[in-house]
Amino acid sequence: MTTLIKLEIVRALRNKKFMFFSVIYPPVLFLIIAGGADSKPIPGMQLNMGLYFMVSMAALGAMTAVLLGSSERIAKERENGWVRQLRLTALPGRGYVAAKIAATATVSLPSILLVLLVGAVVKGVRLEAWQWLAIAAGTWLGSFVFAALGVAIGYLATGDAVRPIAMLCYFGLAFLGGLWMPLTFLPQWAQNVAGWLPTHAYAALGTAVEAGGAPHGKDIALLAGYLLVFAGGAAWLYRKDTRKA
Repeated sequence: MTTLIKLEIVRALRNKKFMFFSVIYPPVLFLIIAGGADSKPIPGMQLNMGLYFMVSMAALGAMTAVLLGSSERIAKERENGWVRQLRLTALPGRGYVAAKIAATATVSLPSILLVLLVGAVVKGVRLEAWQWLAIAAGTWLGSFVFAALGVAIGYLATGDAVRPIAMLCYFGLAFLGGLWMPLTFLPQWAQNVAGWLPTHAYAALGTAVEAGGAPHGKDIALLAGYLLVFAGGAAWLYRKDTRKA
């Protein structure tokens, strides 16, 4: 399984299109969205725009890498026979799914670190050392949830259908979860829905640390629950796909 993880990481790093959208795109988007409103306070929150969007864009970059990238690669691998070849090896199904999740989550780390670096150097965000470390670690660990979702989508859809399904999940979760704008700017119904979405809990890991506290237990529990559901769904879809082969 370790060999497969290394192979997946190398393949992802060699994909220029993937590297642009997952590593370069999020910090550029952070600079554009935050703009000159870095110090503008957010109604109903203890954070300003610069702090909020630094965390949300780091989360968005990680989602781009693990959700969009993995789902399309898996669908293509199923079509070209690579997955079928792996089934001939001694690697069990759960090992394949775990390797995919681990590999895609690992390549999300450069995007997270680059957004934080832009926040510190370009936007002048100032935090304690423990806060920087906690935000980076929490955002990276939280990305495993969406890596599992990406694997599940890759086995759910064919090569032609996987992109629109992944994009719908990506933009829907990002918008309703408050990654594109603070939840206090959204209608009440959207705020109610966001409270149960993994993206809101994901970004809340970092914003809680920025505010000087620890991530809330509800957010951690929600992400853990989604991880179990998505990983279990990915494993079930893998076994289902195996029976079809």
